[in-house]
Amino acid sequence: MAIFILENMLRYAYDHTMDSAAKQISIADDDWVRIKPELIDESFLNLTSQHTRLWSLVLDARFIPCQIRETSGEWLLLVPPYRFDEACVELRRFERENHHWPPVPPLPRPMIENNLATFSVLLVLAVFYNITRLDVTAMDGIPIDWERSGSAHAGKILNGEWWRLVTALTLHTDALHLISNLTIGGVFVLLLCRELGSGLAWTLMLSAGAAGNLCNALLQSRQHDSVGSSTAVFGVVGILSALSLVRYRHYLRRRWPLPVASALALLSFLGTEGKNADLGAHLFGFLAGVVIGLITEILISRYGQPSRWLNALLALLGGIIVVTAWMMALASG
Repeated sequence: MAIFILENMLRYAYDHTMDSAAKQISIADDDWVRIKPELIDESFLNLTSQHTRLWSLVLDARFIPCQIRETSGEWLLLVPPYRFDEACVELRRFERENHHWPPVPPLPRPMIENNLATFSVLLVLAVFYNITRLDVTAMDGIPIDWERSGSAHAGKILNGEWWRLVTALTLHTDALHLISNLTIGGVFVLLLCRELGSGLAWTLMLSAGAAGNLCNALLQSRQHDSVGSSTAVFGVVGILSALSLVRYRHYLRRRWPLPVASALALLSFLGTEGKNADLGAHLFGFLAGVVIGLITEILISRYGQPSRWLNALLALLGGIIVVTAWMMALASG
C-alpha cells in the first residue's frame, strides 16, 4: 500500500513538472511580453545591455522568469504575461531604492603647496640626528645620553615620563634608520602635508606616533625600549588610508587595496630596520593613525579645511610640544 501511494506521488510530481515546463515552453515560443523601460522609470528611453542584464538579475532574484533579446541594436526584456505586473512592481521598487546610486565621486580637494615647509621639518630632523651624535654636555658638564633620556622605555613611560612618547620619535639608531624614514616616510608625509596643510599634518603625525608608543608601552614588558620616527610614519599611512576610505566610502572595493598594500610594504621594509626598531610600535602607530584620520575626515567634511592661520597655530603648537618634551627629558636626566 505504501509503495502504491509513493508511486502515485512521484507520478503526480513528474506530471506537474512536465506541465509547468510545457507551459513555459509555450510562453517562450509565443506570448512573452516586453517591459518597456519608460513604464519603470520615465527617464529611461532605451535600455543598455548592462542595465538590461541588471534588471534580469533583479527578476531572477524574485523568481520571475525573463528573457533578454536584442533586436536592431535595441535590448528587450521579456516576461510571461501572467508575471508582467509583478515584474514591473519589482523593477520600480529596485530603481526607487537605488536612485542616484552609486553617488558621484567627490571632487578632489586642491592640494596645498607647502613643499618648502615640509622639507624644512625633515631637514631639522636630520640635523637633530647629527646633534645626537656629537659629544654634547649639559649645563652641569655631564655628557648627554640622548637615547637613554628620550627613548620609548615602557616602564618609564608608565611611571609618568610622558615626554618619551614624543622624544623617541625624533631619535634614530643609525644613519640607515634615519635615511629610510626620511626617504620613504617623507613621501607619505609630503602627501599628508599637501592634503591637510603642514600644521595640521605634523600635529596629527605627532599624535599618531605618540599614541602608538603609548599603546606599545601598555602591552609590552616594562623593560621594552625603542626609538625611531617610523612609528609616526606608519601613523601617517594610517591617516591617509582613513581619509581616503571615508571620502570615497562608496567606492571602497576600488580603493581599499592601496592603503593596505602601502602599510604592508612599509612594514616589510622599515619594520625590522635598526636594532631598536619595533614592529609593535609600527602596528599601533598605523592603527592610531587610522582612528585619527577617521575623526579628521569627518570633521573636515562637516566644518571644512583648516584655515591658514589655524595651520600656523598647530605648527607652532607641535614645535612647542617637541621642545618641551626634550627639555623635560634632559631635566630628568
